[in-house]
Amino acid sequence: MEKRLHVHFIGLGGIGISALARYYLSQKCQISGSDLKSSEITDFFQQLGAQIIIGQPSQANLNLIKKADLVVYSPAIPKTNQEFKEAKKLKKKILSYPQALGELTKDKYTIAVSGTHGKSTTTALLGWILVKAGLDPTVVVGTKVQDFGDSNFRLGRSNYWVIEADEYQASFLNYWPQMIILTNIAKDHLDYYKNFSNIIKAFKKFITHLPPDGFLVLNYDDKNIQKYLMPWLKQNRHYHSKTINVHYYSLQDQAALKVKQSLTIPGWHNVANALAAKTAAQLLKVPDRYIYSALKSYQGAWRRFETHKIKINQKPLTLILDYAHHPQEIEATYLAAKEKYPHQKIYIIFQPHQRQRTKYLFTDFVKVFKRLEGVEIIIIPIFEVAGRERIVKTIDVSSEQLVKAINKPTVKFMNKSEIMRFLINNLNGGEVVIIMGAGDIYNFGLKLLDYK
Repeated sequence: MEKRLHVHFIGLGGIGISALARYYLSQKCQISGSDLKSSEITDFFQQLGAQIIIGQPSQANLNLIKKADLVVYSPAIPKTNQEFKEAKKLKKKILSYPQALGELTKDKYTIAVSGTHGKSTTTALLGWILVKAGLDPTVVVGTKVQDFGDSNFRLGRSNYWVIEADEYQASFLNYWPQMIILTNIAKDHLDYYKNFSNIIKAFKKFITHLPPDGFLVLNYDDKNIQKYLMPWLKQNRHYHSKTINVHYYSLQDQAALKVKQSLTIPGWHNVANALAAKTAAQLLKVPDRYIYSALKSYQGAWRRFETHKIKINQKPLTLILDYAHHPQEIEATYLAAKEKYPHQKIYIIFQPHQRQRTKYLFTDFVKVFKRLEGVEIIIIPIFEVAGRERIVKTIDVSSEQLVKAINKPTVKFMNKSEIMRFLINNLNGGEVVIIMGAGDIYNFGLKLLDYK
């Protein structure tokens, strides 16, 4: 290309949008970006020579907007953002992250992995299966995958793209894939959807994006898929001249036990994720030998039951860093830990993510934490997402209220500053400590890794 395309990313620190930045880098484009806080992600691009500005927008940010040929912004960025407004004023080409990904994939054979839970692991597993089978896919995933060089992006040379299709702000409606995997449907992102009915409508609309010869892979075990999608599909499968191809997977499948024995990651929820990936791969005519070879060699992903052996005051511990921030995810991670470490005491340190989510799912959080047995639970203050929650002061919810409602002696509230002293005073060695949440509690986990 005669002139290098200059792409500027607003909110570059996001795990999804940063995968897109990696793609444009692979195409020899010039990259710049901004974010409110520095992170491992922004540091990575700075080390590659990209101009990254951290903090509130300033004249320097606006100068980068002037130079850019394309401006890509995170869905979490408000339209009142100064960089966004400047790009509008200068009539720059502006795309949200999902719009940009939709443009890149419109002429590809795209497999979109959707669902409230399990998207990242299923995307990573399917991508890895296709790699092992020699199909050389491009993969865009919402976590860093060890098998992709600890990256959230893998560049392939074939026409296959495997992408994580997020339902946040109905982002997945920007994609027109040839195959959709739908892992499950649950209440989430109610700050955007307002009610569960609107979530169901969005997933139904996404399914209609399939072409006439497209494939839909569904989790037969999910109650909401059974209740809301199966009857609808029977009535509406002829919205094209041909019938779409619907395929189901289930933990009751004969293959489930073999899949479980092959997987390196624990938990029946991960068996379901692997069955989803296996079903999709089989539709692409991938032989089983490559599927099971991939499952056996899959090394896991960042903040997805990420396991480390550590010591605190010379006492050996197992530390698990996990992204679980929804009640169903918390329970799934807990069950996986109980399965893998049946004889060890388990501590969970949980950071709720977003006041709005905590408020909307308060009752579900209470029910789940009441059900967890044989575990000590510490709940710390709610993580507030910078730039995403603009009405937090009006939302009456707190971690203290959550602990009070759970009302169990094994569930305590603490500030982050109190956790280390608690662990030093209470751990005897051999315990399992699970750090749960989608916020900055992960940084505390990293401190534990370095603790001497």
